[in-house]
Amino acid sequence: MEIGMRKLSSALALTLLALISASIATSEVPFIVVHKKASLSTIKSGSQRVSVTIDIYNQGSSSAYDVNLVDEGWNTNLFDVISGNTSKSWEKLDVGQVLSHSFELQTKTKGLYYGSPAVVTFRVPSKGVLQAYSTPLLPLDVLAETIPEKKLDWRLVRKVGPQISVISIVVTFVYLIATPSKGSKKKR
Repeated sequence: MEIGMRKLSSALALTLLALISASIATSEVPFIVVHKKASLSTIKSGSQRVSVTIDIYNQGSSSAYDVNLVDEGWNTNLFDVISGNTSKSWEKLDVGQVLSHSFELQTKTKGLYYGSPAVVTFRVPSKGVLQAYSTPLLPLDVLAETIPEKKLDWRLVRKVGPQISVISIVVTFVYLIATPSKGSKKKR
């Protein structure tokens, strides 16, 4: 009797879950995805610029209205806004549409910077105001001293390249001679 009640209650729970997920799937709401990226570029010794781009995608099934982007995570003690604004507004974001916003900052101090996500608010007629957060930034190492890359020294390749080629050919030849082939066994 107890096992039958458990089966009935789990079947009822699965039915309710299916009904709820079906109602959510058929409701028309925007699904906002916000991607934030930043890149560093050195303009002169002791100064770098940070180029920030924020892309807003509507992957949902209805439009979002009164879309507002705010990226207030840039400390004014560490960065100056050179071009653009850290906030932007749009009237509407249709289904499948992408909005993009860019701005540029000048660095003031050296160090590792962890950026906060940008915030996007939008309005849906049936639900009111909703929020979405951007992807986090990877830490930016502002004004870091870069170690020069080791490049392949072509003079060394030209000097020792022929000897390496001859040695590898001799080793391959000895290997082929010393290893018996599978097809050379005599049948008796």
